[in-house]
Amino acid sequence: MNGATTIQQDLQERAMRALAGGVSSNTRLLNPHLIVERASGCRLWDVDGTEYLDYLLGQGPNFLGYGPPRVVEKIVAAQHDGIIYAATHRREIEAAERVLSVLPWADQLRFGSSSSEMIQAAMRMARNATGRRNVLRFHGHYHGWFDNIQIRSDGDRVMPGSLGQVPDALDPMLTIEWNDAEAFTAALRDHGDTVAAVVMEPMMLNAGAIVPADGYLEHVRELCTRHGIVLIFDETISGFRVALGGAAERFGVTPDLAVYGKAMAAGWPCAALVGRGELFADVAVGALTHAGTFNGNTIATAAVLASLDELEDRSVYRHVESVGSALVDGLTELLTHHDVPIRLQGLPMAFHARFDTGTEPVTRYAQVQALDAERYGRFATKLIAAGIWVAYRGIWYVSAAHTLDDVDETVKRFDTALTDVEYD
Repeated sequence: MNGATTIQQDLQERAMRALAGGVSSNTRLLNPHLIVERASGCRLWDVDGTEYLDYLLGQGPNFLGYGPPRVVEKIVAAQHDGIIYAATHRREIEAAERVLSVLPWADQLRFGSSSSEMIQAAMRMARNATGRRNVLRFHGHYHGWFDNIQIRSDGDRVMPGSLGQVPDALDPMLTIEWNDAEAFTAALRDHGDTVAAVVMEPMMLNAGAIVPADGYLEHVRELCTRHGIVLIFDETISGFRVALGGAAERFGVTPDLAVYGKAMAAGWPCAALVGRGELFADVAVGALTHAGTFNGNTIATAAVLASLDELEDRSVYRHVESVGSALVDGLTELLTHHDVPIRLQGLPMAFHARFDTGTEPVTRYAQVQALDAERYGRFATKLIAAGIWVAYRGIWYVSAAHTLDDVDETVKRFDTALTDVEYD
């Protein structure tokens, strides 16, 4: 988008009048404010007809790309059967069975509409199971925007993440640095008998695309078991993306409960809370409340089934690994050639770009906070102008719809964006 046209301007003005901030989610409060007309495969088009290669993918859900034909076919078929019954239905049962079949560590699940609400259910279940109040979480991890979980970190200082939050809603939260085994050991030594749950992203994808240090997840798992604490993995982003069985499969460590969303339903709004059967016992008899009008609806569960039809053919993952690796290699070679201090790290299907003059990988959120995020944000604006749709915060997602030809085109457009980048 090289400049707002009359069409863009008109729609932007209408959006600002009708929608608070012109958007329906604060993560879309961006400049430029792109007004999208349509998307297909790994591309989207704005209302002017400008095409973008997309590495934001709706903030991650479109792992199969936009409009995968077999998924669309099954979603369309499902809507003719009615959408919401206020009763259990065949697709719901089959979708639950299929999800559990690729997560062999888990016994049961509940469907929901968003991961934010399922994190709330997971914490409630953990408190019920343990009789404890506190939840241990980590700087830089995102688990939704509700009062009792949204935080803003400034070094070791933790503050409410939004205006209007009830300040004492965060009182049961203990927050420490992730990927630091000593800090975790110390926290449980001091507070372990009060902690109901440890909740974490098993790979830190919301900030920095940081993989767990060798042995870290195993250490967390061992100490949670020792202290009788429920370990909750927030696999909203990593689930069904970094492996069919998510981060639990990729890194070989299993939680007690896990939350999935985004890629699970190929972009359709659907989430799942999955875990050990005994933790669901009071949910199953109605003593512990979990409810939702749209939970497990026919279209959401049809999308889950259709998505798993594609993902269970693990060639999808081999393809995304291959294309993502080629993209990282191509961009790295280009950045080296131009001597631009942008570093890439993460996995081929989800990596992070940052301005960084250092050579060591980022392993802690404290390092993420020290990066020049505003500088990368300015560069992201240049990438968008060059026809690459990316997140301002640096995360890049690769989909099954991306090809090696798309990689070549992306590298060319990236090169264009580098022509007037700030080198200092």
